[in-house]
Amino acid sequence: MNLDLGGRTALVTGSSQGIGAAIAAQLARAGARVGVNGRDAARLAESVEELRAAVPDGDFVAVAADLGTEEGAERAVRTLPDVDILVNNLGIFGAVPALEISDDEWRRYFEINVLAGVRLTRAHLPRMRERGWGRVLYIASDSAVVIPAEMIHYGVSKTALLAVGRGFAKEAAGSGVTVNSVIAGPTRTEGVEDFVYQLVDRDLPWEEAQRVFMREHRPQSLLQRLIEPEEIANLVVYLSSGQASATTGAAVRVDGGYVDSILP
Repeated sequence: MNLDLGGRTALVTGSSQGIGAAIAAQLARAGARVGVNGRDAARLAESVEELRAAVPDGDFVAVAADLGTEEGAERAVRTLPDVDILVNNLGIFGAVPALEISDDEWRRYFEINVLAGVRLTRAHLPRMRERGWGRVLYIASDSAVVIPAEMIHYGVSKTALLAVGRGFAKEAAGSGVTVNSVIAGPTRTEGVEDFVYQLVDRDLPWEEAQRVFMREHRPQSLLQRLIEPEEIANLVVYLSSGQASATTGAAVRVDGGYVDSILP
């Protein structure tokens, strides 16, 4: 299958590291011009250079903006106003006991994990619809359907993304624009490694710590290991391509599988 994105422009939010950086790299390998986003301009410049080293033929544009704010969204649109593929990857997570999550923290998660994607979709979907082609993707999580006890605010924000994706797919109906969500499972990134060690013994070697985490905190996974960022990116590239033209309004899983009895 030739997933050729030549001539397309993509924006991947929260892409200076982790899953977002892997998605940016894979989209560039498929031929897309890719906007790489982060809040810290200096760190973002380093990330773009790392991506250029990894994908020498890639065309990357630095989009320095805090997308958790209205001003940041406006800055991103000014920097990269004409986007064919919008990948709403930006998100935050962290373990907090359910009864200790403050109102401010609930609001922060909603602003960053939900509204950031809504704002950019509002900005770019009309142009996509006018052209008769476009792709909008939301990187959700298995936590959207199996709410983790240690971070229900994160899970709720990802559940909201599934609704947002389905709703915007209806708004784009019949236009040639597809809108989908990707349900990603626990993925090996630097942030997730830190998160794992919040929940298991820090003295454990990484491979053992990973196994304990999956067994005790993510037993729904059939894969029983953390997913690699490139495995998420591969699905995103497919859903961004012309070959995925009949897939819209969907929540597509790359989550390591579920034990059926765990599903609500």
